[in-house]
Amino acid sequence: MEKQISIVIPLLNEAESLPKLYEWIVRVMRENGFSYELIFVNDGSTDASWQVIEQLKATDSNVRGISFRHNYGKSAALYCGFRAAEGAVVVTMDADLQDSPDEIPELYKMITEEGYDLVSGWKKKRYDNKLTKNLPSKLFNATARRMTGLKLHDMNCGLKAYRKDVVKNIEVFGEMHRYIPYLAKTAGFTKIGEKVVQHRKREFGESKFGMNRFVNGYLDLMTLWFLTKFGKQPMHFFGLIGSLMFVLGFIAIVVVGAMKLYAIHQHVPQMLVADNPYFHLSILAMVLGSMLFLTGFLGELIVRNSQERNNYLIEKEI
Repeated sequence: MEKQISIVIPLLNEAESLPKLYEWIVRVMRENGFSYELIFVNDGSTDASWQVIEQLKATDSNVRGISFRHNYGKSAALYCGFRAAEGAVVVTMDADLQDSPDEIPELYKMITEEGYDLVSGWKKKRYDNKLTKNLPSKLFNATARRMTGLKLHDMNCGLKAYRKDVVKNIEVFGEMHRYIPYLAKTAGFTKIGEKVVQHRKREFGESKFGMNRFVNGYLDLMTLWFLTKFGKQPMHFFGLIGSLMFVLGFIAIVVVGAMKLYAIHQHVPQMLVADNPYFHLSILAMVLGSMLFLTGFLGELIVRNSQERNNYLIEKEI
């Protein structure tokens, strides 16, 4: 029989917090009468996290565990957790006790009763350092809203709920866990909501995130935007820009040549064509345009030979 809820928890060196988090989740599940499974994904921890998971599994058949040989990152952990999840609703949360399991019943209700495909948490009141985390996070989310069209205040919140179909039809890779709502949107799951959730102070250990996540986050956002827009038609991007550069360069070099011929005809002294900086800029534009066009052409060849070139999500069939 299918479980109602799968709770996927990626973790790295959280041995101290796991027992308390487990007890809290079990209490919430029992109080609400949910059938559930709890999937811990150990992302190469160097402490006793896996031993704790094994102990929990020995006493509770609802517990499942996945352990990596070394640290692959949160996206890899979520990908494997999603692949293993069997519940009708999949909930993700961090293992550091900053996400409250008490939010799960309402998230479940929003998916099952209100028809959302995905509900993302919004930690409206945070207890992080305002200068190093809150302000950069607000700037990051403002940029993400602008580029993705999703009106979410906290796209990177670890506490989210999904319909099972969503997690089975998106691929989380690299550092793209920050943009799972956007991945879901581009896969056709457009009913995406938001819920204000409680943010708690960290009780054990240290944060695993540094300032570099914001720089990487912007780069990943640009990558995801490009792949979404031109991933299957790279010639539409590279070919268009390359053609424009080549044409402009060609026109410019014709103008430079015509000006030189006119000066010769009028017996007006003028520098050599090879000494004219516009000549070299024109050549550069033509070369770069040709390279961009060839990049688009090679991209098309790769896409046409990709095994996923016809990977479409079919919702219904009769």
